[in-house]
Amino acid sequence: MRFLIVGAGATGGYFGGRLLEARCDVTFLVRPARAERLAATGLAITSRAGDVTLPAPPTVLATELRTYFDVVILSCKAYDLDSVIDSIAPAVGPNTTIIPILNGMRHLDALDARFGPERVLGGSCFISARLDDTGRIAHLSDIHRIVFGERPRGRSARADAIAAAMSGAKLDAVASDQIILEMWEKWTFLATLAGMTCLTRASVGDIVTAGGVDLALAFLEECRSVAAAAGYAPRADSLQAGIARLTDPQSAVTASMLGDVERRGKTEADHILGDLLQRRGGSVTGDRSLLRLAYTAVKAAEARVARESEAKNS
Repeated sequence: MRFLIVGAGATGGYFGGRLLEARCDVTFLVRPARAERLAATGLAITSRAGDVTLPAPPTVLATELRTYFDVVILSCKAYDLDSVIDSIAPAVGPNTTIIPILNGMRHLDALDARFGPERVLGGSCFISARLDDTGRIAHLSDIHRIVFGERPRGRSARADAIAAAMSGAKLDAVASDQIILEMWEKWTFLATLAGMTCLTRASVGDIVTAGGVDLALAFLEECRSVAAAAGYAPRADSLQAGIARLTDPQSAVTASMLGDVERRGKTEADHILGDLLQRRGGSVTGDRSLLRLAYTAVKAAEARVARESEAKNS
């Protein structure tokens, strides 16, 4: 089974690297600068599950794609999806399966429109990892889970076959029979984490220490209610796991969106917070919801960066 991993950053690099370590047929679709670095230094992972350095991992540029792959795993940021769709088109054949592990849900519509829903599985990943200044991937927890499945509920032979192909790697690959629910569960938690850490510019532990547990739980409930209204109420165990993570006074966790804000870069605010707010519906007149407040805060930070950039270049 031939895998094309789109991106070799913290997420794609980790999962693709673990598959490559297990001798799976893996190629990374990367930009020229990343291809040059990987050729020179290899793909390095530090992790409690075991460190590994993979010399000169197979890479390809978008302009070089000529053949179809069996599985294409998308690990890009949601705001890069449009360009990624164009890049991967030459790699998607009649029997290709696309597994997006992006945040939120709206990416499914774009992928369906371009490649057809029959080629697109639902997907999600659970990992805390970052790319350091040297290009090394640091895996920061014990969790490294990738989940995928047919969007109509139920198992399929192709999802099981993909999970089997990944089974020898140092990661948890799960073929799910209710992947949309799992995507909503992650979205509910992630929106809360991103919203709270961006609003406060602080970690979970700092928020707890400051007495903000009630606000975090109110934010989680607001997001949960949107999921429930859509027909995907998070299960009790998922909610309890989220509550435990959001109320841990020792947690140094922040959402990657906060890092994007602090670096004055692009964010996934529209995909994680804005789309959830839009799905909630209703008038925003006089609306003081935490979800709306967090979305406004991040979009205001983006607007400030754009204004200052425009002034600098004028």
